[in-house]
Amino acid sequence: MLFSFALKDNKVFNRCFRSGGFCAAPFLTAYYLPNDLGQNRVGISVSKKIGNAVCRNRAKRIIRAAYRLNEDKFPIGFDLVFAVRPGINGLKTQEIEEFFTHRLLRHISGSFDENGVFVGRNRKRRSPETKRENAEDNNVSDKKDG
Repeated sequence: MLFSFALKDNKVFNRCFRSGGFCAAPFLTAYYLPNDLGQNRVGISVSKKIGNAVCRNRAKRIIRAAYRLNEDKFPIGFDLVFAVRPGINGLKTQEIEEFFTHRLLRHISGSFDENGVFVGRNRKRRSPETKRENAEDNNVSDKKDG
C-alpha cells in the first residue's frame, strides 16, 4: 500500500465509529474520518459471526486487495475502518471494488460542507444562528402549551 498504513489503535477505531462518516452495503460498512497526517490509515474489523478463521482471513484479504487496487483514487489524510458483515462470504474482489468506486468514494467526497469542513455522520452542520432560532421556536411553543 503506497499511501496507507495499518490502523491498529483501538482508540482510533472507536473515534471512527463514533464521529466519522459511514457508508454501508449488505456485506461491508466503511467508516472514515480525516486524520491530519497526510497519509491514510486502514483498519479491518471482522467478527466471529463471519465464520471460522479461514473465512475471516479471506474477508480481510479481499478487502485489502480491493483497497490496494483503488488506493490512488482515495483522498489522502483519512482513517478508514472497514467493518465486515456476514454477506461478504462468497464475494469476489471486483464486487468490493465496485462498492469502493461507486459508493464509498462518493460518500467521502460529499461529506464536506461548503466551507470544506468535514461533517461527520453524514449530516449537515448547522450554523449557530440556526441553532438559536430552533431553540427560540421550541421555547415559544412550550410557553403556548403551558
